[in-house]
Amino acid sequence: IVKKSVITITSYNTSYNYSSSSRAAGMNGNGPAKLVDPLEDPVPGLGTYEDFNTIDWVREKSKDRDRHREITKKSRQSTVALLHSVSDAFSGWLLMLLVGLMSGALAGGIDIAAHWLTDMKDGVCLIGFWFNHEHCCWTSNETTFQERDRCPQWQSWGELITGTSEGAFAYIMNYLMYIFWALLFSFLAVTLVRAFAPYACGSGIPEIKTILSGFIIRGYLGKWTLIIKTITLVLAVSSGLSLGKEGPLVHVACCCANILCHLFTKYRKNEAKRREVLSAAAAVGVSVAFGAPIGGVLFSLEEVSYYFPLKTLWRSFFAALVAAFTLRSINPFGNSRLVLFYVEFHAPWHLVELAPFVLLGIFGGLWGALFIKANIAWCRIRKSTRLGHYPVTEVLVVAALTALLAYPNSYTRMSGAELISELFNDCSLLDSSQLCGYKQVSLPDRPAGEGLYTALWQLALALIFKMMITVITFGMKVPSGLFIPSMAVGAIAGRLLGVGMEQLAYYNHDWLIFKGWCSPGADCITPGLYAMVGAAACLGGVTRMTVSLVVIMFELTGGLEYIVPLMAATMTSKWVADAFGREGIYEAHIRLNGYPFLEPKEEFEHSSLAVDVMRPRRSDPALAVLTQEGMTVGEVETLVESTHYSGFPVVVSQESQRLVGFVLRRDLLISIDNARKRQEGIVSASQVVFTEHAPAQAPEAPPPLRLRGIMDLSPFTVTDHTPMDITVDIFRKLGLRQCLVTHNGRLLGIITKKDILKHMAQIANRDPDSILFN
Repeated sequence: IVKKSVITITSYNTSYNYSSSSRAAGMNGNGPAKLVDPLEDPVPGLGTYEDFNTIDWVREKSKDRDRHREITKKSRQSTVALLHSVSDAFSGWLLMLLVGLMSGALAGGIDIAAHWLTDMKDGVCLIGFWFNHEHCCWTSNETTFQERDRCPQWQSWGELITGTSEGAFAYIMNYLMYIFWALLFSFLAVTLVRAFAPYACGSGIPEIKTILSGFIIRGYLGKWTLIIKTITLVLAVSSGLSLGKEGPLVHVACCCANILCHLFTKYRKNEAKRREVLSAAAAVGVSVAFGAPIGGVLFSLEEVSYYFPLKTLWRSFFAALVAAFTLRSINPFGNSRLVLFYVEFHAPWHLVELAPFVLLGIFGGLWGALFIKANIAWCRIRKSTRLGHYPVTEVLVVAALTALLAYPNSYTRMSGAELISELFNDCSLLDSSQLCGYKQVSLPDRPAGEGLYTALWQLALALIFKMMITVITFGMKVPSGLFIPSMAVGAIAGRLLGVGMEQLAYYNHDWLIFKGWCSPGADCITPGLYAMVGAAACLGGVTRMTVSLVVIMFELTGGLEYIVPLMAATMTSKWVADAFGREGIYEAHIRLNGYPFLEPKEEFEHSSLAVDVMRPRRSDPALAVLTQEGMTVGEVETLVESTHYSGFPVVVSQESQRLVGFVLRRDLLISIDNARKRQEGIVSASQVVFTEHAPAQAPEAPPPLRLRGIMDLSPFTVTDHTPMDITVDIFRKLGLRQCLVTHNGRLLGIITKKDILKHMAQIANRDPDSILFN
């Protein structure tokens, strides 16, 4: 045993020589295990994990290293083996290509279907009901610049039923049909989720983060979840609920990746390798959501991924590029661009404008902090009261309330993406929008008219409505993203401030702050830019993204020269929001659901030691251990059945407690069950041996069961005086599921990931029993 220092991790190994069969099985402590029996066959199920368990990153990485070493060794022996080695090396790139193509195609389909169903709430196309409003009027020769969205081929429901588009009766019919379609779409969405795939609800990003950290949630990335999420995402967005499709598209892309992983043995059989692919898929999700391949890669790196090697960075970039190209080929928005929000601002920004941009950052931070606290409080009410028992009723009530309040206001009636596009828009001569209702249309420098004042009132009401309704919408049992609603809140606030600054400059050109750069007749203030900065600030306040958010925003809008305002607002937003709590919305939902997730951004500042956190505590019974020899199969089975632990340390003897290795519960049960079926003479009285050579036995004794092959010979250990901040870092950086605590080589206890999370919850005065899973 080598002990470097008090706070150094020490790995224990024995000085035995490995047998050829053990070496072939990769028994380096972490490699793929197999039962050493006369048949020398691998045991099915060995080295796999149960649902709601954490994977052993070290063992998975070691298993992949051994597999790669074996392939490289064989490749020198024959041409067939060399071709196998080459195909193995390129399988990752092929998988990334398939993930990009599948995700891009699905995202394009979702965009087209959502646009069509959203327009169906307003009316129908007479020349083909499958055309949305825009496509219906494309072929018409009777549209004008002033009324580009009106044509005889498209009729509203009121016009279709009453025969006229004017009057109170037509308005009431349109209103009722809008509510009817909203209720129908939301009802179908929540019913499908509840009946076929409960995991398809929400945004999916908190769970994706947890899965990428090494947690197993079976079925969360399965084919049923993918099918139902894709269908219900279209329905939920089309219902008019205050949610977006951008977050759930990350879940959809990860489902695609997980399903395609099963085509390749390398990824099907190794949980750590699969998580590298899922990290790349998260980048693909954002790439197709916003048409931002670079922003997607940075989003995966900054916000979602737990383990992100350089190889994954390249593959993420390739997959995001393929997905963006696929989406561009489908052209879902009909504008030959990847995004709906592409803008072209004609005036540069001035240094003085940094002050209002920072003000928008402060608003974004305050809104983000307020939203997180309000949403988590509402979700707690949902979980702890009878409200949570009626998800269908809740969705229908919220959908009815949203439709009822949204229809009278044109800015809340339109979809979130359309609203943001309208707010980002820079007014031109041909614009018929109310936001361009100035008295003098021709001059760049112009006073507000009645149309603009009406629009500002409507926007102020829309801001209050969006802020309140998003709190209760996010977290319902339908697919719901948070990117678009957050951006809409910020864009409305930004547009209001932008118009205010524009009018201030118009009426006060002689003020010191406007002198020199904003002369009369000059186009100096761009309200659309303020909307863009506000959108970034609010999204940053809610998610706490920084670098990736700025890149997504400039890719999203094409506004490369506005990076400095975006950076200023985003950083201010994060600082302000962090002053009220360092958790973003996704981390808050991870904690609410009790997932075992060690947040890499969170600092551990307590001065406790490993001995303070380990189990067993002073009042607890002694630690359940296995001895390397002397125990029978019956005794081992009794010990396993009487406890619920995920694994057991193996010691030299009960008296010495010197550590030998660690055995997982699942591997132990599978091996014993397999031995009883396939090895002659294995009975309850058979000795279980974890040593290389079986000890001498009486001639009439049943044959021993040798299980050294399934034992981890190098479990991670810390000494009892190791500071907990070091231990937490070890868990984060190595992805450990447990760590053994020793004193002078003698086993004292065990620290699991759950123990650390419970300890951190106690320090923060939270309920430690909220950590649900092992």
